[in-house]
Amino acid sequence: MRKRDLAAAGQSDAPAVRVDGLKKKYPRAAEYAVGGISFEVHRGEIVGLLGHNGAGKSTTLKCLTGMLPYKEGEISVFGNPVKGDATAAKMCFGFVTDDHAVFSKMTGLEYIAFMADIYGVDAATRDRRTEELQKCFNLGDKIMNLISSYSHGMKQKICMMGSLVHDPALWILDEPMLGLDPTTINAVSEFMREYAAKGGAVLFSTHNLDAVRRICDRAIVIRGGLIEADMSVRGIGDSELLERFFLHGAEAEE
Repeated sequence: MRKRDLAAAGQSDAPAVRVDGLKKKYPRAAEYAVGGISFEVHRGEIVGLLGHNGAGKSTTLKCLTGMLPYKEGEISVFGNPVKGDATAAKMCFGFVTDDHAVFSKMTGLEYIAFMADIYGVDAATRDRRTEELQKCFNLGDKIMNLISSYSHGMKQKICMMGSLVHDPALWILDEPMLGLDPTTINAVSEFMREYAAKGGAVLFSTHNLDAVRRICDRAIVIRGGLIEADMSVRGIGDSELLERFFLHGAEAEE
């Protein structure tokens, strides 16, 4: 991954993500799934959206990526408004969903080629990127097999590879470590660190406190559709503070 490639995406002086007053209520729901949240993510940051199941993490990410419509609040990606210029916003990021939505009748390599075509990636760049991503995700010869034959972890890997083939400046993931073996978790964590060090931004949701402490620069703690804390997780003091916030939320929900 080259720094100049990352720098070319979006507006260089704009945050990678800006969420301002986002509210989202599902049809027939009595309460908001997301009750009015605001935050930013900048280049070079790895940010964890931390919360328990049902906290509003996935809803926030799906609004951010244009998968869910929303009426209240504003979201932009490198200055491109999601509601006003969704295509420009989507060209700047790669998104890994929590349900591994892929075409199971494609081989892994065909899926990556398909994703490259969507983003207008030429064949030579696609081949180079596939080779680079194989070093991290290590599907080996199984990349030639049908995705329908893949395990849960292998589907997660091919989704990650497909989301990165266009070398996006922002990587968004919903519960990315679920189903991955320890070796792959370490490889993905290291990839995230290198990605951010070269100018990219990472935003991922999780309920895994340890993953946030090990990987992230910042944690945004969300509970009941509201942000409870937005803090640095560097240093033992900050980690203890993060844990208190997270466990307080767990105790309040029991």
